[in-house]
Amino acid sequence: MALRQKFRHRIWEVFNGYLMGSRYYSSKVDWNKLRPMILKRIENRAKDYPLTSMKGVATEVIKSRALLSQGVSTLLKYVPIKACKFCPEVYIGEKGHLIETCHGYRRRVKNQVHEWIDGSLNDILVPVEAFHVHRLQDIIKHDQRFDFDRIPAVLELCSQAGANIFDQNLHSVGNNSGVADVSILPHELKDLAIETLIAWENLRLGVQKLLFVYSAKVCKHCSEVHVGPSGHKARLCGVFKYETWRGAHFWKRAEVDDLVPQKFVWRRRNQDPPVLLDKGRDFYGHAPAVVELCVQAGAPAPVKYFCMMKVNGLAPPL
Repeated sequence: MALRQKFRHRIWEVFNGYLMGSRYYSSKVDWNKLRPMILKRIENRAKDYPLTSMKGVATEVIKSRALLSQGVSTLLKYVPIKACKFCPEVYIGEKGHLIETCHGYRRRVKNQVHEWIDGSLNDILVPVEAFHVHRLQDIIKHDQRFDFDRIPAVLELCSQAGANIFDQNLHSVGNNSGVADVSILPHELKDLAIETLIAWENLRLGVQKLLFVYSAKVCKHCSEVHVGPSGHKARLCGVFKYETWRGAHFWKRAEVDDLVPQKFVWRRRNQDPPVLLDKGRDFYGHAPAVVELCVQAGAPAPVKYFCMMKVNGLAPPL
C-alpha cells in the first residue's frame, strides 16, 4: 500500500511540473487583414510560372514523344507483337507465351492461359489522358467534367510548363527521318530502333524533370491522372479498373511511370525454349515493351535493364 501511494505521489509531482513548465499562447493576429496579404502573395508567386528555363525541357519532351510514337508505329510493321484478348498482357514475338498469368477482363479469374490476338500501338504506348485546364484554374467539380477537353497527360504537363502543344511542327519532327511506308533495309531498321529507344529514354527523363517543378496527381485506386497542385472532384473512381463503385478519387503524388507507363513484358532469351512455358516463369526476364521492341529490331539493350532482363541468367529446366 505504501509503495502504491509513493507511486501516485510521484505521478502527481511529474504532472504538476509539466503544467508549471508549459506555456500557453493566444493568437492576436487579425486574420481579416492577413488574408488579403496571403492571397496577394500567392497571386504574385503564380506570375513566375511557367518557368522560362523549363519551357525548353517541355518542348524537347513533345519532340521526343512524336519521335517515339512514329518510331514504334514503324517498328510494328516489322516486329510482330501479340496482345491478350481478355487482359492487358503483351508479348513481343510471332507467337504468344504459355505462362498462365491471365486474370480476365474484370479480374474475375486468375492463372489462366492467354488468348492472343494481334497487338497495336496502344498496347505498347499506353494512353494516359488528363483534363486540359488553364493555369490558376479552379478545382473541377463533378458536374463540370464534360466542360474540359481530355488530352494526353504528358502534353498537359508540357502545356503547364509553357510549351505550345498545338504547334504542329513539334508533333511532326519525325516525318522527315527518311522512313516511309516502303520496305527499309536491315541497317536502317536498326538505326530506327536506336533512335526510338533514345526518344523513349529522353521522354521519361524530360517528364521526370518537369515533375520536379510542376506537380501532378494520380489516384491511389485507379489510373486517373490530373496535372496540377490538387486533383479534380469528378467522381469517376472505379470506372477505369475492376472496381464496381464510383466515388471520389484519393490523390497522391504522380511519378514518371504514372504518366509514361513502362508496361513490362516477358522476354525470350537465347537459352530459353522457342515458346515460354509456365514452369519456367521464375527463370525468364522482363523488359519494358518499348525496350523489348527496339531490342528485337536490332538496338542494343541499355545496361540498366540487364538485371531485369536476366541476360546472363540460367536456362529453365527441361
